[in-house]
Formats: sequence, structure tokens, C-alpha cells
Amino acid sequence: MTKKYVFIDVDGTLVTYKNELPDSAIAAIKKARNNGHKIYLVTGRSKAEMPGEITNIGYDGYSGGNGSYVEVNEEVIFERTLSFEDCSKIVNWLDNRGLEYYLECNSGLFASDHFKEECQEPIQKYTNQKIEGKLKNITTSDVFTDMIYGENTVRSDVNKISFILKSYQDYIDAKNYFTEFKVSTWGGAGEKALFGDVALSNIDKSYAVKEIISYEGASLTDTIAIGDATVDIPMLEICEVGISMGNGGKQIKEVADYITTDVDKNGLYEAFQNFSLI
Repeated sequence: MTKKYVFIDVDGTLVTYKNELPDSAIAAIKKARNNGHKIYLVTGRSKAEMPGEITNIGYDGYSGGNGSYVEVNEEVIFERTLSFEDCSKIVNWLDNRGLEYYLECNSGLFASDHFKEECQEPIQKYTNQKIEGKLKNITTSDVFTDMIYGENTVRSDVNKISFILKSYQDYIDAKNYFTEFKVSTWGGAGEKALFGDVALSNIDKSYAVKEIISYEGASLTDTIAIGDATVDIPMLEICEVGISMGNGGKQIKEVADYITTDVDKNGLYEAFQNFSLI
């Protein structure tokens, strides 16, 4: 059996949009590793957003910040963060514009003064559009359980900064102002986006794949990537096999080599079975 190097997104791929971890996903990863395959989690989440139930599954490597941080067997092999000056420029612009935000760092999530209150409405909308049925009275604290408030929000260990959009124009203005950074949206397609984020440019999930494969001395011909969102497309395109979850968006399904079932319908397990990882 040829050893495969499997790169898995977290939200919407490993866990559901309710942040539930299917037993079948745990079983798939453990069986695949027992069969000699290597498993890597590649996510936008910082380490501070990776709960024990995920890290305790066991995996061979992890990339956070959509490629800005990479470790293999708990050894950091690549890390790029916004500089103190970068962070100061972004935070000052957001503060002057009256936009609430949070910093995503491996050491924790650090929010602006009124983020908790201002995030209530958009996080409710975001959660409701991601699941079947609607969750009533979801709170910011339900989603960001370990958010830190009251700390200095200018730091030198920031992977990216997410902010609440009051309007789509906020995203357009941010993109025009921060030409040296990568400015994106999430929480909705196009003008329905609820959040924006600012991160280092020229880094995406494909960068993490290349760093890991180089470190492992492996070949891209032995790689598989699995995801559900447009941010996952770069790693699906660079890997030999790209798999979209059934709950994935239209764009990622169009570039995928294979579409598995939904994350909450044993999608990861089904994909592993189909490609003989288990």
C-alpha cells in the first residue's frame, strides 16, 4: 500500500458547522494512520482554537492561519505572522472606522472592546445559514468560547485579523487600503459576507502542503486534500486528488476530483473508504 499524505480542513470538513466532531471522522483518521498514511489538519484556526477533542484524535501535522503556521510532529517548520507595525496599522484603521475585530494568534484570540456585543447579530446569521434549521439565541460566547477581552490588541504574534462588516463597502475600502496584505471575506458569498479578514499576502493552504511535503521528503503525487470552502481550493488544486465535502460550496465542487457526502453524514469516512485509505 502506497503511503498517502492527507490534508484535511477543519470547519465543515472534520467538524460540522455546529462544531460537532463525528465519531466516524475520528475512526477514519485513526484507521488511516494505523494503515501507515499521514494525516495533517490545514485550517484557518489558530492553535488557540483547536480544542482537545480535535487534537486528541492524533495527527501528523497541523497548519493554522490558512498556511501561515506549519508544524510536523509538534515541530514548527514554518511560521509567518503580522509584524507589530503591521498589526498597529490594521488595528488603527479598524478603530478609526468603528469596526469591531479580533486577533487570531496561537496564544489566544484577542477581541476589541465591543466585539462581544457587536458580533451577536452577525454570528447568529452565520450560524443559521450554515445549518439545517435555525439555532435560536446563539451568542458570541457560544461560538468564541475562549475569546480574551481587555488585552492590548497590538501584538507581534498575529496570524490574521478578522473584523465585522457593517457593510460590504468596509471590505472594499479595506482591500483598497491594505494593498500589501490579503483581504478576504467570510460568513457569506459576495455582498452577503458578514466578516472580513486581513492576513499576510502570498500565503494560502497550498503553501502549507508544499512545506510539509518538502519536509517529509515526499511527492505531491501521493497527496489528497479534503475541504468544503473556497479557501480550501488552493490545496485541492495542488494535491494529486482534491475532494469536496457534500456540504461544500459551488466553487470548490467545480474544482474537486470527487465529492463525498456531507460532514454530518460520515463524509470524511466515506472519502477515506473510497480512496482506500481505510
